Amino acid sequence: MTRLLIGFMLLLSGMNSFAQHAYFATKGSIQYEKVVYTKARMRDIMAKYGGNNRGMMYMGNIDEMPESSTSNFVLQFDENQTVMSPSDTSTPVKSTMTAPGITKGGRSSGGGSRGGAGAGGSQRNNNGGNRMGGMMRGNNKMGEKIYVQNLRSRTSEVQLQIDEKILIKDSLQQVTWRFTDEFRTIAGYECRRVNGATKDSLYLIAFYSEEIPISAGPVLTNGLPGMILGLVIPEMHINYWATEVKFTNDEISNSWRDKKAKEMTANDFFKLLSGSIFRGRGGNESEQKRQILEQIIY
Repeated sequence: MTRLLIGFMLLLSGMNSFAQHAYFATKGSIQYEKVVYTKARMRDIMAKYGGNNRGMMYMGNIDEMPESSTSNFVLQFDENQTVMSPSDTSTPVKSTMTAPGITKGGRSSGGGSRGGAGAGGSQRNNNGGNRMGGMMRGNNKMGEKIYVQNLRSRTSEVQLQIDEKILIKDSLQQVTWRFTDEFRTIAGYECRRVNGATKDSLYLIAFYSEEIPISAGPVLTNGLPGMILGLVIPEMHINYWATEVKFTNDEISNSWRDKKAKEMTANDFFKLLSGSIFRGRGGNESEQKRQILEQIIY
């Protein structure tokens, strides 16, 4: 009996020691697969602009577009910042994740297949008049965006190229999150589902893991008690899914930064594009700003 009691005490002591020294890595990299559902996205864009000739001029024959397009990104992270950039992986790991079903109103119906959208095509430059067409089609230069979140100063940077390299600086976007009791495994990590809305009422679905205790995620998402490994933007027909997580002691490099990039705020960027993009189309300034900034962020 005494031996049994001693053995039990030793086992309990070992379990407590393990719990006290459990290791949650705070530095590493994550590979994400981005899926954009092209046809659905372009149909929404055409409907938004009323199918006018000017808008359709950019689109081409929508029936000839692929159903979806896929690209890959790598997110480097530590306790202070994240840097997300296009991945140079030649043989990307395909995600098998599916997004929650979404109703017409943009809210989850629970279960179903994943949805999303984006498009390809060339970009014309005529003093900025066709910039938004290229942004909405997902042109290659706009696709080479780099996203930076400074978690201490609560600021963000997005470096992109239209006619020139531009570095857009802003505060981190705020999202109101609502927690659910739904869980799923993503890239080997148990993730909890949350539903969110930006201050401009863009609906988001995220899956985060507390096993990676960094309040960040793909593009400029943040604000949860763990890393976001799955992100669905139903209105834009875009999904991000983590396919691989690696932990490292390497420091995050700032080699992505182009010293010649023109720095500006998000508001300055909106003013730069809004005159040529929305001329003659009507709509209020708030809605125009949302359209431009959402194209940049997601």
